[in-house]
Amino acid sequence: MTDTHLRVAIIGAGFGGLGTAIRLQQDGIDDFAVFERAETLGGTWQANTYPGAQCDIPSILYSFSFAPKPDWSRLYPLQEEIQQYLEDCADKHNLRPHLHLGTEMVEAAWNDTAQHWRVETTRGNYTADILVAAMGPFSEPSVPNLPGLDSFDGATYHSADWNHEHDIAGRRVAVVGTGASAVQFIPRLQPQVEHMTVFQRTPTWILPHPDRPVAPRVQRLFAKVPATQRAARKALDLVQEALVPGLVYRPGLLSGAAALGRWHLRRQVEDRALVEKLTPTYAFGCKRPTFSNRYYPALASDNVDVVTTGIDHVERDAVVTVDGTRHEVDTIVFGTGFKLTNNSGFSRLRGRDGRLLSEQWAGGEMTAYLGTTIENFPNMFMLLGPNSVVYTSQVVTIETQIDYLLAALHAMGATNIDSVEVRADVQQDFVEDTDRRLAGSVWNSGGCSSYYLSPSGRNFTFWPGFNASFRRRMSKFDLADYRLGKVLAPAAHPASEEALI
Repeated sequence: MTDTHLRVAIIGAGFGGLGTAIRLQQDGIDDFAVFERAETLGGTWQANTYPGAQCDIPSILYSFSFAPKPDWSRLYPLQEEIQQYLEDCADKHNLRPHLHLGTEMVEAAWNDTAQHWRVETTRGNYTADILVAAMGPFSEPSVPNLPGLDSFDGATYHSADWNHEHDIAGRRVAVVGTGASAVQFIPRLQPQVEHMTVFQRTPTWILPHPDRPVAPRVQRLFAKVPATQRAARKALDLVQEALVPGLVYRPGLLSGAAALGRWHLRRQVEDRALVEKLTPTYAFGCKRPTFSNRYYPALASDNVDVVTTGIDHVERDAVVTVDGTRHEVDTIVFGTGFKLTNNSGFSRLRGRDGRLLSEQWAGGEMTAYLGTTIENFPNMFMLLGPNSVVYTSQVVTIETQIDYLLAALHAMGATNIDSVEVRADVQQDFVEDTDRRLAGSVWNSGGCSSYYLSPSGRNFTFWPGFNASFRRRMSKFDLADYRLGKVLAPAAHPASEEALI
């Protein structure tokens, strides 16, 4: 049976995959498919349905600039509204015929002879000229391998795989981890449970939450005069940019934010011993900070204990810490983040020389060019890849990378080239320059270990500068940075002269 051929195959139906699909359509490309293993689109927002799930970026910035929503109900949107926004985008832009939901990529392998990708899925096989890897960095939950966890008699689940059928009321609950998700769901669980034991390895910087409803008059203004929403989006983008000097160049500039965080803690927690437990000893920004007005009061409640002693093992009805203390619980909830460096999707992408991406990135040493293209993987564009994240909405990164993809397609069409693969020396120069520029950043020098860093300590997450510099660098696709494939017949991929970048 002949494989179905596509111009573009997209893996993942979150913000990255859906944004790519919309922009391809707007660019006149309709020969594409989006493959999503879940039965529902939405990526991280269809998976993370835990109580209190909320974005920590303002709604008008955490949405597509080319698909504005004037009637966001809150400044910081909740999961349900973000999920509905993405559903609405799919409907408005007629993406449903292109979506293959409940379809998992088994393997995608580059065929150097045919100069295309062969994509095997659980519902058929395809070939594609271009592969867009839009799996997202927060797509696979990370659950610690605690000795004895298999013997636990109660319910266990991760925040990204919430068990809504498990009634938490009256339970003795252990929460493992105190990252951004736990900061959101702990205040929702605390009033319901009999007792909660929070196992904290490292405290999180928490700032007062500025969230509030968006007034109806503002919604009407955005709908009637779209330029006002665009201006508000630009203003919020500049606010995020104002953090970059402290994050990247001079961490001392963040001392004011740290002081605000300490004030917020002391204002909400009276117990000095608990204040000491919850006060970070690393620089503000080194690990991901977040907002909450309810987290500290929840931890200070009579039915909550914060345990900073490490976990040794799990028994049938208890979590046992290294000091031998048994904490009797009947439910364990993990707020322990995601697999960033060992995502299973990396072991399903096979490059030009037959190596899997997981092999090329062995040991979690993830490298790419401009966070988007990868040596040995021709015609593959990764969204939110290594060193692409700007310190603002990840949608800003995604849109910039999609524009880079479109520029590549225009350049390939205008020159009749069938493949592009970033040159090894170009990628290495970018990696070395990025490492040099991030060496003094708060993420590298702030005194913490975080998911931003690889096992060797390399910062594989952030772009080393301002958001605007990322957009400028990505505004042009330079064929000189790439190994070029065969020249096709002129009619193969027609493009106007204006398309040549």
